Amino acid sequence: METNRTSAEDGPFLEPNPVPDFAAAKTRSRATWSAGDYAVIGTTLQIVGESLAEAADVRAGERVLDVACGNGNAALAAARRFARVTGIDYVPALLERARARASAEGLDLELREADAEALPFPDGAFDVVLSTFGVMFTPDQARAARELLRVCRRRGRLALACWTPEGFVGELLRAVGRHVPPPAGLGSPARWGTRAGLDALLGPYVRTVSVEERTFTFRYRSAAHFVEVFRAFYGPVHRAYAALPPDGQAALTADLTGLLERHDKGHGDGLVVPGAYLEAIVARA
Repeated sequence: METNRTSAEDGPFLEPNPVPDFAAAKTRSRATWSAGDYAVIGTTLQIVGESLAEAADVRAGERVLDVACGNGNAALAAARRFARVTGIDYVPALLERARARASAEGLDLELREADAEALPFPDGAFDVVLSTFGVMFTPDQARAARELLRVCRRRGRLALACWTPEGFVGELLRAVGRHVPPPAGLGSPARWGTRAGLDALLGPYVRTVSVEERTFTFRYRSAAHFVEVFRAFYGPVHRAYAALPPDGQAALTADLTGLLERHDKGHGDGLVVPGAYLEAIVARA
């Protein structure tokens, strides 16, 4: 079988993989993020969008693109700073949720249905390109990275928030993958959450990359409450449960519950689970 191999700079991402079927993977990815209602989860992550907009030093009047914007966290944060903001996602229902949030706050925000791997904008159209836990889930990572760079003007900035492989969400995704394996040959989404992965994806087209590991803390009533919410609303978990028979669902619940209990810092007073993510600010060459 034909294989591909990632760069040696990728550290742990060295295993040869079958050449992926990106078209099939894209269909599956779109269905995954259309399932459940990611906006319920996304709204809890708003602080990450605010932090990223600050780290990127978003200025009033700048042209800003939020890629795979979901229900609009980073786009809304940039709009609150009076930037000229466009958000794109390929799930129309999430764009509607972002549109409703912008309307409720009286924020000027352009939202378009589009694919992160084929952005419908000319070269250098934006001063700042943002993504919070979005572009990292594209099937063709190299193509998505090229698109981010292409639409960012020279001397512009990319600002990304991506879950790390070693953190809680990285472990959660691996736990789900043990029960419902991802398509063969795809790179780990958490590759975006490492400095080595970013260097390999963005290559020589940047001047500097500044990274800082940050923490988003998940706060739920209990481990059972977290599983209930993610099973109902978080696409990858929702779809995994739907694909499993009852005994498989029970096994997945047991694995997720064990993972949550290992990470819980709430000491019995609500679930408090720190989730590590990489905040990266990239200066475009």
